[in-house]
Amino acid sequence: MSFIVSLLTTLVALFIYLQSGKVSGDRSRLLVRVISGLIFIVAAIAVLFRNVILIAGGDVGVVESFGKISSKPLLSGIHLVNPFSTVEIYSTRLKDLKETIEATSKEGLSFKIDVSLQYQVDPERAVEIYQKVGDGDNEAAIIAARFRSTTRTITAKYPIEAIYSSKRQEVSDAIAKDLATQLQPIGLKLDGVYLREVILPESLQAAIQEKLKADQQNQQMEFTIAQAKKEAERKRIEARGNADAQRILSGSITPAILQLRSVEAMEKLAASNNTKVVVVGGNKDGNVPTILSLDGSTGAPK
Repeated sequence: MSFIVSLLTTLVALFIYLQSGKVSGDRSRLLVRVISGLIFIVAAIAVLFRNVILIAGGDVGVVESFGKISSKPLLSGIHLVNPFSTVEIYSTRLKDLKETIEATSKEGLSFKIDVSLQYQVDPERAVEIYQKVGDGDNEAAIIAARFRSTTRTITAKYPIEAIYSSKRQEVSDAIAKDLATQLQPIGLKLDGVYLREVILPESLQAAIQEKLKADQQNQQMEFTIAQAKKEAERKRIEARGNADAQRILSGSITPAILQLRSVEAMEKLAASNNTKVVVVGGNKDGNVPTILSLDGSTGAPK
């Protein structure tokens, strides 16, 4: 429509300019020519630029002419298009959709969840997006609706305590996996889902925190008991080993070995320069003790 207006304006301005010769008076004629000439130039530029379109970096365009959609998207750059065409431009940059969603847990408890969805348009499938979704505003509305619905469906499968504490990442991954299967067929690529915050009623939050604290204390107690059991088992094994060693050692020592070791010790003692007299033997079996003197002579006591 704007092209037709610009074209008609150009033709009218040109006509007035050509007919300005019929205007009486040089000054009036000049004024008409200047005004009509300026209008002609502006309108002509508008018509010219209506045939040229610039697609900026990070954007993609879809051309529709008389109800027919071009199968080839316009990538970044300068393009000549039919002046009667309309061009729908999509941003292919990463988009971040933030939502605070009212949801319920597996137990049926109500809570709010702050979650982000990051996605982008696949430039090669922009035509498909235009055909299935429509313009950019409709695209955002459809994605937001699916995002909320999927989030509520997934959170209803998890206990509130798990969503609040231990399974946040698992919940995010489950939402992302489900959404990816919905967005891919319409030409959108999912980058990720990020669970920012779980907002609980104060009473429910306090109860969960108390339970988590009790669970941590129980885990610490179980760890302490397990360590004590390991230490007791270590000491028992060590004591058993010592007892076995003593038993083996006791069984291997006989009276004859003890007597031999005693004689060897006395001989070494007698060989010492500090030893005067050493008495060896003389037990209850009647053995005569041997006397080792400093000069090495031996003998029985007198």
